[in-house]
Amino acid sequence: MRARFICGLAASTPRMRTGYADLPLHGGSVPPWLLARMKKLAALVVELIVDEWGTRGLLERLADPVYFQALNNLIGMDWDSSGSTTVTTAVLREVLSSRELGVRAAGGKGARSLRTPEELRAIAEAYGLDAGRLAETSYLVAKVDTAALQSGYQLYHHTFFVDSEGRWAVVQQGMKPSERLARRYHWFSETAGDLVSNPHSGVAGRREEYALNTVDRVAEGFRRLAVDLAAEGPEKLESLVRQALALAEGYRPLVSYTPYDPARARETVRRLRSLGGLRADREGLLAARELGVRSYRELLSVRGVGPSTIRALALVAELVYETPPSWRDPVSHPVDPFKFAYAVGGKDGVPFPVDRRTYDELLSILSQLTSRKDLPAGTLRRLAQLTKNWTPPPEDKVPT
Repeated sequence: MRARFICGLAASTPRMRTGYADLPLHGGSVPPWLLARMKKLAALVVELIVDEWGTRGLLERLADPVYFQALNNLIGMDWDSSGSTTVTTAVLREVLSSRELGVRAAGGKGARSLRTPEELRAIAEAYGLDAGRLAETSYLVAKVDTAALQSGYQLYHHTFFVDSEGRWAVVQQGMKPSERLARRYHWFSETAGDLVSNPHSGVAGRREEYALNTVDRVAEGFRRLAVDLAAEGPEKLESLVRQALALAEGYRPLVSYTPYDPARARETVRRLRSLGGLRADREGLLAARELGVRSYRELLSVRGVGPSTIRALALVAELVYETPPSWRDPVSHPVDPFKFAYAVGGKDGVPFPVDRRTYDELLSILSQLTSRKDLPAGTLRRLAQLTKNWTPPPEDKVPT
């Protein structure tokens, strides 16, 4: 059965479904004996995917939250852990660097994420790609999930996958220590568009009551207004912030062409302050005006235009100009692929402890199976069908 789970993961096509799942923060580390086996199994799966679907197919799958989580479960990581992001991406990065499959990875957790531009330059040189463009994309993707989309999660992990044709996928993660939860953001170059309008291929985590979502498709009016406000400089925005806060305190404007709703004004301020301060960064706004930014993408690309400035712009846009951002949380995590944890078990014993001998037998069988060149066409896909409709016992799914 375990080989069937692996073949099923390699032969399947990503299909997004709506729903959500929590990603609690977990500490600890993976024991060396298990990490070594994870790398071997991940390498077999990655090679199968590239052979079957090409490098585009691999990137598309990494950009799908349910597929990424299934791969994590398959190699033996905990099914419900924030470490599913950091460990699985680290394993994939090493697998891709140790063999030439036409895909490589840059970045990682914490301080390693800061080396992403340097690592992307090396990848671009190897593949003949535009290093500056890759680095700019990496920066903007991280900026979107730091400033343009705010739900109380601080970004601490960023991994950028890129293939020899210049296609890319990003898996990054933020944490909310106060609730011990993580949230994972997935991106795919072929669906991300201009990076500021519904750019995610998926967001995994717990759905919040609201999120400051300035990259929602319905927030186009806000994005245009934000660019216009930034062009007027910091003094103007600071004055408008004071006016908006006065509205929330009950000071009704002398002239108003729209109905004044003090309760809504107070709720807007409450939401924004729950995410942080409302101070506009003067240096960032001065730089934006000097550069003559003409789009929201260009505005986000300006260093210094960060989360606080975006919150200030959102406050003014909603309360002064009646042009609100979106408050829709874009979490879209599909149904949890827990059944793939039955391939080798879980690091912390769910649904059962990982057994070294069983893991090694699986690696041996799968290696022999995938190395055979005389397999009839479609063998792996037919094997995958055997567990396609199997559902694990619900009592097995317990928090780790």
